[in-house]
Amino acid sequence: MKSLRLRIPNRNGLTLSAVLEFPPTSPPLAYAMFAHCFTCGKNLRAERNISLALTQEGFAVLRFDFAGLGESEGEFFDTNFSTNVNDIVDCAAYLAREYEAPQMLVGHSLGGAGVLVAAAQLDSVKAIATIGAPADPTHVTHLFAAMEKRIMEDGEASVSIGGRPFRIKRQFLEDLKRTSITELLPSLRKALLITHSPQDRVVGIDNARDLYIAAKHPKSYLSLDGADHLLMDKEDSLYVANMIAAWSVRYLHLIEKPPLLTDKQAVIRTGAKGYTTEIVAGRHSFLADEPRSVGGDDLGPTPYDLLLASLGACTGMTLRMYADRKGWDLREVRVHLEHSKEYPADAGLGEEPKGKLDHIERVLELEGELDESQRKRLLQIADRCPVHRTLHSTIIISTTLSPSR
Repeated sequence: MKSLRLRIPNRNGLTLSAVLEFPPTSPPLAYAMFAHCFTCGKNLRAERNISLALTQEGFAVLRFDFAGLGESEGEFFDTNFSTNVNDIVDCAAYLAREYEAPQMLVGHSLGGAGVLVAAAQLDSVKAIATIGAPADPTHVTHLFAAMEKRIMEDGEASVSIGGRPFRIKRQFLEDLKRTSITELLPSLRKALLITHSPQDRVVGIDNARDLYIAAKHPKSYLSLDGADHLLMDKEDSLYVANMIAAWSVRYLHLIEKPPLLTDKQAVIRTGAKGYTTEIVAGRHSFLADEPRSVGGDDLGPTPYDLLLASLGACTGMTLRMYADRKGWDLREVRVHLEHSKEYPADAGLGEEPKGKLDHIERVLELEGELDESQRKRLLQIADRCPVHRTLHSTIIISTTLSPSR
């Protein structure tokens, strides 16, 4: 699975830390975003598990830290529920600008309330899934109820949430009270999946009931029976992700492609948009692409990267076979490769032929108890690997068109 670490600017001039994860063997069917729970972060185990499961189902998933939390800039005491919603909208705008607008939002706990509010501002979003979400954002105040009066009287106070200290300002409480999720839901008009555990001791199951009653169809409810609020059991988080993916297909604009099949050794498919290319070689699937600097999405190695990888892999395997047959103590082979174009004179070939030549630089690192004669012999054997010989031989490539479909 390809993963990109991103720095996304929000409207307040702060940089949000984010991770964008892609499906391992195909271009994304759609982009989704994940909003974490109150005072949590994008790296919470449940968030990582859900993101992983969604990528396995074909989604690209962006998860990020709200301002003031995790690796994002800002101070928590300067944020509130409204700034969280703005962060969701700003990250969605970044996705739309740099990749593709998100079609689905997933939110955990207060992040679930946040995606419900943010979705009303995002036309691209067709489906929303909440996990243990409160029906009223003020629900989070029960985590520091003993300090609420002091916060209102003094303007701020330090509270302990999950064993960690946080400064809470009065504006945070006042902002929570200005937002009514149940009043917003009837006009949302987007597909909604509410997932909640009947045993949730942090956000009670009655919140799921209130959300479901307030929402208009299409709406669905999924019981996470036996799960805790943070989905600490891996099986629970993977289950909810798989169910979200299955449910969402009904509401998202997904372009399902037929399986990539061939009776040859390999088959490659490049679509109508961009350079992302699917590759099936035997029983193995992966992607090739071009860097974003030349119009690609950088979801896989370039064709020349694959060429170098082929030569390097063949070199390592050939040396492994030879050393094993000789009984030599070759413990590890590392092959470093670089491709460039050079004029013949620069390569020591004189002035002919005209034009630049392809030059591959290959550097071998050999680990083990090897004497100098053994190392020199392995250097010679490297030139005998099958891919090396193929690159030096006359190659015939015959190309035909298959019948039109």
